[in-house]
Formats: sequence, structure tokens, C-alpha cells
Amino acid sequence: MFYYLFDFLDKQFNFPGAGVFQYISFRAAMALILSLLISLVFGKHIINLLHRKQVGETVRDLGLEGQLQKKGTPTMGGLIILSAIVIPTLLFAKLHNIYIMLLLLSTVWLGAIGFLDDYIKVFKKDKEGLTGKFKVLGQVGIGLIVGVTLYFHNDVVVRNRVHSSGQSAYTIEVENQSTQLPSMPEYSTEDTKSMKTTIPFVKNNEFDYSSLLSFLGDGYQKWSWLIFIPIVIIIVTAVSNGANITDGIDGLATGTSAIIGVTLAVFAYVSGNRIFADYLNIMYIPNAGELVIFISAFVGGCVGFLWYNSFPAQVFMGDTGSLALGGIIAVFAIAIRKELLIPILCGIFLVENLSVMMQVGYFKLMKKKFGIEYAREHRLFKMAPLHHHYQKLGMHESKIVSRFWIIGIMLAVLTIVTLKLR
Repeated sequence: MFYYLFDFLDKQFNFPGAGVFQYISFRAAMALILSLLISLVFGKHIINLLHRKQVGETVRDLGLEGQLQKKGTPTMGGLIILSAIVIPTLLFAKLHNIYIMLLLLSTVWLGAIGFLDDYIKVFKKDKEGLTGKFKVLGQVGIGLIVGVTLYFHNDVVVRNRVHSSGQSAYTIEVENQSTQLPSMPEYSTEDTKSMKTTIPFVKNNEFDYSSLLSFLGDGYQKWSWLIFIPIVIIIVTAVSNGANITDGIDGLATGTSAIIGVTLAVFAYVSGNRIFADYLNIMYIPNAGELVIFISAFVGGCVGFLWYNSFPAQVFMGDTGSLALGGIIAVFAIAIRKELLIPILCGIFLVENLSVMMQVGYFKLMKKKFGIEYAREHRLFKMAPLHHHYQKLGMHESKIVSRFWIIGIMLAVLTIVTLKLR
């Protein structure tokens, strides 16, 4: 909203300083600061409100150290994060941008599903919460909306590279010295609908989903939505659930999400900037730079929430936060066409998800072969998800979180390095 206000003041009245709102970097910084303030200042009030409403966590005794002490800790704190994301985005982003609209919708949609789940657990005293099939149905629903929008909307485009027949650089003379500067990026001036995405570690690293249907013959491109939309649904559901599973000990999901958010901000900025996109030889996506404002608010909200969520946690985000965080990361990565980097960037979420799947699969196999007692005594992990396995080994949860963060930072750096490592 501020963007439109100051744009009007700048154009109509030449208001001093109003032009600074044209810069993505300035608006991203403002969104980051405001999101931090919202989560830090208003977060305390929300926690007190949750205390008064007795919105406390119900804890099952799983034999983990310090677990029972968490009983009664306010949950549904994801409301803090969601507020810290939505409010700065509404104030500082261009709201007519299709990517911004899609991310706001995804945030509210998944936050509402998580809120309903938490509400059933807390107020209806049903430990199971929202039935799994309804939760998945909600995730599939937003995945379908995202996939259809990104495929069919006219503003979701890329610009292809073109070969220049002229000079690739030009020379200027400064203080009697000649300096050669690169030419402007060689991109088409026409926006193009495309199903291309980025493949890591591959030179000329663009892959077109429609090519998977080339066996259909001429005109196969018009059927590429049959591939693209299901992939979007799978990614949104998987990453959302991955973040939900990771949210098991104080600060783990929040800190990991913040690290991922910083990395996505880098990718959004370079993908939406013609000069950086050309230098890095990556896909140029018009209007994607606006997403930096959204992801800055995302990072600020996560970091601010850590003030209260770090060990010992004063509040838990609950499904209200965790489902939304994972979904936001998935939709954001798809929007900037970096979804194939998710297994690296979201490696923590992936491993946590896999640990549960492996634990369940191995248990069923051992039960079938040797019986229930043998299966219980010979589990693959002492407990799943993986962070609980380390708790069972006697490691303090703050050390587990710190080490997972370090791994998350390493994966984030590796993800950024893929811009040049091909």
C-alpha cells in the first residue's frame, strides 16, 4: 500500500524522498524491519493472550528428556509469524504482482488449515486434530490453485536469451584510460510463456517439463499442464509436511526456515534482475524481484519468532505456523523456477520426512518377517523423526538444533553455489 501511496506522491507532487519506494532493496529492508518488530513486540502480547485463553500444548510422554516440562506451553504461535509476513507484504509490496498474490493466498490458506488443526487439538481436546485426509486435501487444493495459476496466468512469463550480432561489449574512456564494460544482457524484449525450470549442476541448466510429452507428437506442448500441475501439488504437499514434521523441538523448524528464506531471497533477486541473470547465465523472470519483499518479511517473522521459540520455548508455532512455512517455501521455489533445488536447500525437511518413512517401512517389514516383538526391539531409529532419535541418544535438544542449523547453512551455501557450479 505504501508503494502506491508514495508512487502517487512522487509522480503528482514530486514529494522529496518518495522515489525511494521504487527500489526493491529499500522496500525489502523495510519489510524485514517491520516483520521483526511485529514478531518481537506484538508477539509478546499474542503469547499473553494465548496464556489467558489457556491455549497450551498437550504432551504425550514419549520418554524424552524435558518433554513433560513443555506441557501447557502456549501453542498456535504461528499466528505471530503469519502476521509478521502478511502485514509488511501488504504495506510494502506491489499487490498487483501475481507472484505476491499467490504467496499471500498460500500463506493464509495453509495457515488456516494449520489453525483448524490446532483449534481441534486445543479446544476440542482431540489429540489427533484435523483428520489427515482433510489436511492433505487442503494442501492439494492450494497446490492445484498454484499450479493452474502459474501455468495459465498471462503474467507468469520468462524472457529467452537471444544471440546478438553486434558487439558484446563497449568501451568508455575515464581520465584518459579505456575501460571495457559488458553490453546489456542479451534477452528478448518479448515475454514468453514457458514451462522451463532450473536443473542444478548442469551447464545450460534449463529443463522444459513439456519435453516429457514429446512422444505425443506435434503440439505436445499444450498438454504440459498434465505434468506441471501434479508436480506442483506433490512439491507443495511434501515440503509443507516436511516442515510440519521438523517442528518437534524448540527453534528447529523456525531457524531452518529462516536459513532457507535467506537463500530464496538471493535467488529471487538475481532471477528478477536482468543484469545479474545475464552474468550468472540463469533464467530471467520478469517481476520475480518483487518476491524479495515477501521473503524478507518471511525471514524477519521467523527470526523474530525465534526470540520466544528458542530453548526453552515460551511458545510453539503449532501446525498454524509449520504447515504455512513449508508451503510458502515450496510455492516460492516453484515461482522462481528453482523447485529442483528443494532436495538440497530443504535437506533438513527431506531427511526428517525420510526418517519417518524409513522407520515405518522398516518396522512393517520386520513385523512381517519376525513378529511384532522383534520389530519393536529392532527399530531402524530409536525414534522418528530424526531429531527425536538424537534425543533418545541423550543429546540435549539445543545442541541438536544448533547442529541442524549448521547443516542447514551448509546446504544453503551449496544451493547458492549451484549458480556457478555447473
